[in-house]
Amino acid sequence: MGPLISCDDQPVTPSTMPSGEPTDPHEPPPSDGRAPNGRGRSPEPGHSHGHGHVHSHAHGPAAPVSKHLRKVIAAVLIPFAAAVFVGMAVLWPNGAPAHERSGVGFDRQTEQARVVAVERVDCKSVNASQVPPTGDTSTPSGREAVAGQNGSCKKATVEVGTGPDKGRTFFEIVQPGAPRQLAEGQEVVVAYAPDAPRDLQYSVIDVNRKLPLAVLAGLFALVVVLVGRMRGLFALISLAISFTVLTLFILPAILQGANPLLVAVIGASAIMLVALYMCHGLTARTSVAVLGTLVSLLLIGLLGSVFIDWAFLSGNTDDNTGLIHGLYPEIDMSGLLLAGVIIGSLGVLDDVTVTQTSAVWELHQADPSMGPRAVYLAAIRIGRDHIASVVNTLVLAYAGAALPLLLLFSIANSSMGSVANSELVAEEIVRTLVGSIGLVASVPVTTALAALVVSADRPGSQAAGGAPAAGRGGRGRRRKR
Repeated sequence: MGPLISCDDQPVTPSTMPSGEPTDPHEPPPSDGRAPNGRGRSPEPGHSHGHGHVHSHAHGPAAPVSKHLRKVIAAVLIPFAAAVFVGMAVLWPNGAPAHERSGVGFDRQTEQARVVAVERVDCKSVNASQVPPTGDTSTPSGREAVAGQNGSCKKATVEVGTGPDKGRTFFEIVQPGAPRQLAEGQEVVVAYAPDAPRDLQYSVIDVNRKLPLAVLAGLFALVVVLVGRMRGLFALISLAISFTVLTLFILPAILQGANPLLVAVIGASAIMLVALYMCHGLTARTSVAVLGTLVSLLLIGLLGSVFIDWAFLSGNTDDNTGLIHGLYPEIDMSGLLLAGVIIGSLGVLDDVTVTQTSAVWELHQADPSMGPRAVYLAAIRIGRDHIASVVNTLVLAYAGAALPLLLLFSIANSSMGSVANSELVAEEIVRTLVGSIGLVASVPVTTALAALVVSADRPGSQAAGGAPAAGRGGRGRRRKR
């Protein structure tokens, strides 16, 4: 009989007892040197004790499930994957719709520029600020105006580096208390307003951070590849594909008026399929993780839809969402909020489901005699630790993102009830709790699926000469692959 190929395509050659009965290649030999007989118990009468060297493959990949179960899994996942990619083809956009720039916020024409000179000037001479007529300095604006009048400002000469006016220079006045100070040689981003007077057409709006961000991204990729090797490389490729789906499909499709929830579900499912199978291989173990992730995403979508409607969350809570709604009033902003919840939960869900599935497979490999209940109970103990850390991570991530907002409520001496009731904070609460419920539910769901799959059917082997392996009794019986 030729070598068996595991789900990771690594050869596994079964050892044979002196009586001709094949042994489980994934069980370690007993400590007393006897050949294993399937459950580590004493050999049956009539069987001789083996004295030859017995090889164990417990350190290798987990035993694959049977061909029948692989067909069952494929029967579920192949139609799902086909529906996802058909949905992408139907909803695929032709790019973001064109519109006239409003000149507000991010909706401005920008160019690259460079600060070529900086000189200090008296703020009064350039009318950088005006003291309030009442002389009231009790307000922040009044104090800044007085500081501007009494301090020295910077007059920066900025040279446009891109666009039709490349080489043109203009002046930018920087007050002493401004959060963004300019220095000679600094790369900046400037906004261009063609309808404004010539002297006011350009203004500095940000600093060019492309170089440090590129260096950091390169360092991240290097660390991932050095530590993860081929797995790390495939993870980076799947990350690039995820951003491609996000920028070429999800965002343009929403802008073209497609239902945000439908687009998010299809796009997130495509990202899930590509990322999981590329990073973890086309195996039954990965397929179980995909099923667990899918069930959890459906739960998150259902809960998110119910509580976003129940809490009357509009999804239009800040300047950016207001600008989107003003430019594209046909977009369902509450649907966009729900789409963000689904996509934001996907990354952590992948981690949880893959970890739980791997735990179940490793437990089964360590002790193949364990039934589904025993495997589930052992793996769920691992999952409980994972739940505690993941939920805490998710809540702190959202709290960190909303920290300036929470600080404003703290300054205003608002009660916790008032803070939670405001739409800005309520939106984050719903996002956090719905995502956390989906993450917590993914642990028992994925663990149960993996325990059933890994214990329900085991690949069998044949003895020399093609005879079926001798029965090992009850649930331990092996069948031919």
